[in-house]
Amino acid sequence: MADQLINQVMWPLIYILCIVLPLVVAVAMFVYWERKVIGWMHVRLGPNKIGPGGVLQAFADVVKLLVKEVILPTKANRFLYFMAPLIALVPALAAWAVVPFSGKMVLSNANAGILYLLAMTSMGVYGIIIAGWASNSRYALLGAMRSAAQVISYELAMGLCLVCVMVLAGSLNLSDIVNAQAGGKGLFDWFWLPLLPIFVIYFVSGVAETNRLPFDMAEGESEIVAGFHVEYSGSAFAIFFLAEYANMILVSFLASIFFLGGWLSPLQGWIHADAPGWISWLWTGGAIWLFIKAFVMSFFFLWFRATFPRYRYDQIMRLGWKVFIPIAIAWVFVAGLLKYYDLVSIGVGA
Repeated sequence: MADQLINQVMWPLIYILCIVLPLVVAVAMFVYWERKVIGWMHVRLGPNKIGPGGVLQAFADVVKLLVKEVILPTKANRFLYFMAPLIALVPALAAWAVVPFSGKMVLSNANAGILYLLAMTSMGVYGIIIAGWASNSRYALLGAMRSAAQVISYELAMGLCLVCVMVLAGSLNLSDIVNAQAGGKGLFDWFWLPLLPIFVIYFVSGVAETNRLPFDMAEGESEIVAGFHVEYSGSAFAIFFLAEYANMILVSFLASIFFLGGWLSPLQGWIHADAPGWISWLWTGGAIWLFIKAFVMSFFFLWFRATFPRYRYDQIMRLGWKVFIPIAIAWVFVAGLLKYYDLVSIGVGA
C-alpha cells in the first residue's frame, strides 16, 4: 500500500516540483535578463547594485512585492478577487505537464498533448475577466474586456497554426511532432521551412496573447491605469506578473518544439554519429538544444519591447482578424497539399 501511494502520489509530486521550482527561478532570472538587455539597447546599465552584476535585483523585487499589503477595493468580491490571480497562474504552470524536454524527459507524454495545451492556455482568459469584474472598478472592467478580446482573437490564430503542424506531423503528441522533424538535412527538416508564415504568425500571436509589447494594452490602458490588474498590489499582483512571464517562457518552448525541431540538433545528418567527443554531441542533440532554441525565441520578446511602439487597439484587432486568421486558414490548405503529395519529409532518420 505504501509503495503504491509513493508511485501514484509522491513521485508525480516530485516531478511537478522539478518543473515548477526551476520555472519560478527562470522567471526571476528572465526579468533580470530583460532589464539588462533593454538597458544595453538603450545604452544604459540596467540592474547593477544588488548582488554580483545586479543578479539579485529580481529576487529583491519579489521580496518587496510579497511584504507589501494587498489592499482589497471597497465592495469588491473578496473570493473572486483573490481567485483571479490563481486562475491565471495555475493553467500557465499546468501546461508544462506535456512539454517534452527530450525524448525521455516529459512529465506526461499524452497522445492528445496539443488539445491539453489549448485547453490550459485558453483558461487564462478567465483570470483576466474575473480580475476586472471582481475589482469593482470601471477601469479594471474595461481593461479586462479589451484584454480578453485580444487574447481570444490571437488564440484563434494560434490554434489554426497548430492545425498546420498537426497536418504535417500526423499526431497530437508533442514528442511525435518533434520526431517528425528529424532527418538527414538538419535544420532544413524542421517545420519552420514549409510553415514559415505560420511560424511567424504563431510567435507574434504568442506575443499578443501574453500581453507583451507592442500588444500590451493590458499595461497601457489609455496610458492612465494598468488595465485589468490596476486594483491589485503586493503578492496578488506578483502572481499575475509570474503568470505573464511563465507564459512567455512557455510560448518560447512551444515555438521551438513545433517549428524548430525541439531537442533535435540543427546539425543532425551533417556530422557522423560516430564522431569523437563533443562533435558527436552536436549530432545527437538533447535537452540543451531545446533550451538554446527557447532562449533565442524568448530574446525576441525583449527585442520587441525595446524596439516597437505600442499598437492602437483597432490595429491589434485588425491584424489578428483580417491578416493572421485568413493566412492561417489558407496555410492549412497548403499544409494539406504538402502532406498529400509528400513534398515534406516526415521523420526521415528519426
